[in-house]
Amino acid sequence: MRKSLIAMALATTFLGGCGTQETTSPKSDTPSDVVAPMQAKAELGSFGVDLTARNLNVKPGDDFFMYASGTWYDNFVMPADKTRFGAFNALAERSETQVKEIIDDIASRTNLNPDEQLIADFYHAYMDTDTINKLGITPVQATLDQIAAIKSTDDLTKVFGDSWLLGVTSPIRGGMWFNRLNPDQYEMSIGAGGLGLPDRSYYLEDSERFVKIRDAYLVHITKMLEFAGVKDAAPRAAAILTLETKIAEGQWPREKRRNRDLTLNQIKRDQLSTEYPGFNWDLYFAETGYKVPQLNISEPEPIKAMIDLVNKEDLSVWQDYLTFHTISDNADLLAENIYTTYFDFYGKTLNGQEEPRPRWKRAVEQMSGTQSLGFAIGKVYVARYFPESSKQQMAELVKNLRTAMGQRIDGLDWMGAETKVNAHAKLDSFNPKIGYPDVWQEFDGLKVSSNDLMANIKNLRQFFRDDSVAKELQKTDRNRWGMTPQRVNAYYNSSFNEIVFPAAILQPPFFDPNADPAVNYGGIGAVIGHEMGHGFDDQGSKSDANGIQRNWWTDEDRAAFEAKADQLAAQYSKYEPIEGNFVNGRNSLGENIGDVGGLSMAYHAYKLSLNGKEAPVIDGLTGDQRFFLAWAQVWKEKRTEQSMLNQLRGGTHAPGRYRALAPRNHDAWYKAFDVQPDDALYLPADQRVKIW
Repeated sequence: MRKSLIAMALATTFLGGCGTQETTSPKSDTPSDVVAPMQAKAELGSFGVDLTARNLNVKPGDDFFMYASGTWYDNFVMPADKTRFGAFNALAERSETQVKEIIDDIASRTNLNPDEQLIADFYHAYMDTDTINKLGITPVQATLDQIAAIKSTDDLTKVFGDSWLLGVTSPIRGGMWFNRLNPDQYEMSIGAGGLGLPDRSYYLEDSERFVKIRDAYLVHITKMLEFAGVKDAAPRAAAILTLETKIAEGQWPREKRRNRDLTLNQIKRDQLSTEYPGFNWDLYFAETGYKVPQLNISEPEPIKAMIDLVNKEDLSVWQDYLTFHTISDNADLLAENIYTTYFDFYGKTLNGQEEPRPRWKRAVEQMSGTQSLGFAIGKVYVARYFPESSKQQMAELVKNLRTAMGQRIDGLDWMGAETKVNAHAKLDSFNPKIGYPDVWQEFDGLKVSSNDLMANIKNLRQFFRDDSVAKELQKTDRNRWGMTPQRVNAYYNSSFNEIVFPAAILQPPFFDPNADPAVNYGGIGAVIGHEMGHGFDDQGSKSDANGIQRNWWTDEDRAAFEAKADQLAAQYSKYEPIEGNFVNGRNSLGENIGDVGGLSMAYHAYKLSLNGKEAPVIDGLTGDQRFFLAWAQVWKEKRTEQSMLNQLRGGTHAPGRYRALAPRNHDAWYKAFDVQPDDALYLPADQRVKIW
């Protein structure tokens, strides 16, 4: 997905904003139960887990994913407009339906407030397919004309600088981030981009699978060029694919791009032309509007490779490249015949999706982002669908997980006292943000029309870039959220040392105020632990309590940590979802540390919440069994094979069915399900990775 010039990217997920800061963390207090004895029925089953999803013919120790969700997996039929479906998707569907109800209600009324009018007008413009189809390719014609007028590398550079506003991909892309050595400052970060396929490996590997994808991509490029009336489209498409292959060759592999030691390369603006010559940086930044007194080059060698391509490749090929991406990257905003052609490749071929999502869902998705009207909608969403009691219970859960993590740090046998002091300082300074921002995004000055979709998109892009440019030299805004409340997800922001949980994820199977405590600890508790764990994963652990990237470890402790991380990377790299295509244990390492460590924290907190008492047996299941089942069903999912491949090559998370196997690193899981040495998932005690 294209990153905007004003999107502040995070090390783990997106970016963040505000919440209540807790400055102390009791190290010996026992967490209280988050959920009172059930007074109303849990949404799932009798206590919060769907027992009918299990396949009792599968031994937990052979395949815990299929044991927990196998009957569901074997019988679930993938909807035609989906490439993946699981717990996250089910909640996302619920959230989309709720947002649609909000929009329909707003659109049915008169005397709307300004934010409501923006919502109503944008939705009407998006759903006005008659007007959109009549316009054809006209909405991007001005951009195509600008591209056709390119006569020099300076003209090309201007387009790259304007790529966010134009909706065009660029091999050199910038985004406003945080200064990793001073999180109170914003800082432009420059990296390499420009690919139309999910990952560089799609261009560089010669297996039959990838050759077929490239052949189909070539057809797609040709058809997009034909929409613009380009003559000899097929050979010109081949030149574009050759150019993108060169771009891919110049980029770093994903596992290298996530190494924060390699991606921190700050430089003063006046040194840029000396260190990275051959590119008109002054012209590039003049187009963006940013002043950029200092910046960070996240990928030095790739940026030099992109500059080399800018200077060596024929301008005509760059023009065709930009023409193609202008149409393809904006296809969702153009006539249905253009979008259908786009979908044939990106939906069917690349992802195995049988048919497009209904247009109203595409509208909701377009409107719900942080760079759109997402917070205007989110304010209504929270008022209608998020009880304040859920926020209070979630805050208590975070407190309990913090206590558990503190006790676990104290008990680590591989970490010395000096490093533990710094680890506690970081834990104590975690800032949890729950549900929704305390300060809402304002939209003063934004203009939205009820009959011009592309104008609305351009106005939104301009609005958010202007906002970012205005704040560039100001102190960073810690009230800002990187996800809207209706988003089913969570994230950790290393620069602010904050963990953020939007309202929409605080629902079953993650969180249910009427569920058994074991289920909430195994669900949302482990998610909280996961996000906390990002502060202590292989990359998040390179930032301190104040969000400053620095080494707060002793050399001995860091070496011990990395040895454990290497062991976990090797464990996940053995998973083979598709023949010949394995999980990238190194690229997904941060997420896997978050899963394994988060599960440890959540289990520890759950045990403390019992105050030494034995959990009751419910429906024949012990508390420990319910805890681990809740975890596994959070990661219940089914994918098309194409979607699985995209996840393996382009994603930072292991597929859900392997995330469900994280308990094999926990001794309690073996006891709970009587897992024996001859079971497929059994790991000898010395091979179970225990970091946090």
